Amino acid sequence: MSRRNHRVAVLVLEGAKPLDVGIPAQIFTTRQSMPYEVRVCGAHPGPVTGGDGLSYHVADGLEAFEWAETIFIPGYRHPDQEDPPAEVVDALRAAHDRGARLAAISTGAFALAATGLLDGRRATTHWHYTHALQTRHPSVRVDENVLFVDEGRVLTSAGAASGIDLCLHLVRRDHGVALSNHVARRLVAAPYRSGGQAQYVPRALPEPLGELFAATRQWAIERLEEPLTLADLARNANVSPRTFSRRFLEDTGYTPMQWILRARIDLARELLERTDLGVEQVADRVGLGTGANLRLHFHRILGTSPSEYRHTFAEPAA
Repeated sequence: MSRRNHRVAVLVLEGAKPLDVGIPAQIFTTRQSMPYEVRVCGAHPGPVTGGDGLSYHVADGLEAFEWAETIFIPGYRHPDQEDPPAEVVDALRAAHDRGARLAAISTGAFALAATGLLDGRRATTHWHYTHALQTRHPSVRVDENVLFVDEGRVLTSAGAASGIDLCLHLVRRDHGVALSNHVARRLVAAPYRSGGQAQYVPRALPEPLGELFAATRQWAIERLEEPLTLADLARNANVSPRTFSRRFLEDTGYTPMQWILRARIDLARELLERTDLGVEQVADRVGLGTGANLRLHFHRILGTSPSEYRHTFAEPAA
């Protein structure tokens, strides 16, 4: 992987939502700790009328797409009533043809769908607009129950906050879990929420129980090297194993033991990136027992081996 900065453009359309614009602009902002460079652009340079009482002044027009390797399309007002400008649609298609990665936040999925690049693919958007997206673009396989969808070089996310999850997912995909966790800490955000997690927690889940489960997840993360069981987790949460399993799945999109396994793999990723521990030592530190077990689960979840992962993402020697 090249160590040069990855070039990111954030497209501001008429009626752009401020939070949707701000999330990728802030996460990928050019700074010493981030291997990214970001530009905010519009259909044309100059003022752009935004949504929710804010407007923008962008320095770049669509020529920024020729420079960018990743293009974010933030949400905008009334996406179900009119298509984005034809020149924007054409420029997005051309950028994708050149190899750029396109990522829509919230209702930005409508602009991405207008290119035809989502036809036959899974996609999501804010839950309020999922049916409108399906009606307007029937060839898109709209999933209303997820935070984000990664289809390789076209990605979509649900409402604004899930744009954070999508951005962290891309940082993790590009540069590993250590940098993603660093960004999450800077944002004071959850370091990892599954793309398959529900867009909103069911009403049947009482708030105090959700808080208790958050405490149990933190308790488990601090003990990943131990042989944790469903009974251990339920006991910590002070509920029955059956109740814990059902409500944990509703809250996170994973069964408790699936979540524990992924937490162990994420810890293994960070150890592979930041230490010179051998695979057997890493496996022991994260509670997977043997190197063979670590390799098995690592390949099943990430599609690569621990040694290849370390070769790709390990911090360079000082």
